[in-house]
Amino acid sequence: MSAYSLRGLHWFAALSAGATPVDGLPASLRVADGTLGEQPARFIAVVADPANPFVRARKGEVGLLEGWGLAKAVDEAIEADREQSAKRALIAIVDVPSQAYGRREEALGIHQALAAAADSYARARLAGHPVIGLLVGKAMSGAFLAHGYQANRLIALRDPGVMVHAMGKASAARVTLRSVEELEALAASVPPMAYDIDSYASLGLLWETLEVSRIEQPSADDLARVRQCLSQAIADVRAHGRDLSSRLGASNRGASSRVRQLLREQW
Repeated sequence: MSAYSLRGLHWFAALSAGATPVDGLPASLRVADGTLGEQPARFIAVVADPANPFVRARKGEVGLLEGWGLAKAVDEAIEADREQSAKRALIAIVDVPSQAYGRREEALGIHQALAAAADSYARARLAGHPVIGLLVGKAMSGAFLAHGYQANRLIALRDPGVMVHAMGKASAARVTLRSVEELEALAASVPPMAYDIDSYASLGLLWETLEVSRIEQPSADDLARVRQCLSQAIADVRAHGRDLSSRLGASNRGASSRVRQLLREQW
């Protein structure tokens, strides 16, 4: 069994079969230009690189090379489609356990690298590129903020290994001075503290969730269902605009919506 997740790599390979690889990027990034249905799409994934020169980024974490590499891959798509009326879709395949924690990362500005990636995704979205995040594994911490969270639509596969949070359970337990068991008990009644996809969906942040039969290595049927859902998400973005307002209507975000309303009134 691998010491790191291969889900992102396997789903990237399946979705981008026959696509043209994009060169000039770190080995921990997989980027390819292909199609979804009749629409052009750029597939993007962060994958494990055991030979990464930054030791803290060898198991799929998003570090310095990954942050700047993501920004480059997205910026190149923005520039290439600048004069096109229909911009290519950007499909962010998300399987990221964390940002890379380390003294070198902090000293060399990981905050800037991750911010650059998030900024590029946001600019792509505002420029008219449908940005779709496909969660196939962990979507954790600053790694998810840099790769996936700026998407117009988020789609998650239903599996216990697909989870979203600011930090891993062990780390969150230490920070909150709880045991992992106590943290899980708290999460059962406080959805933002939970790790499971149903709790995350209750916050209105997911556009769709999908069942698949083989999440580690997708079957032909799994691939067909996911490709169809991605195509539908792209069509939904093109029909309803490029903002993130679709995330705001969930009942568990009532207080957030109320705060936004009051801020608008005061402004």
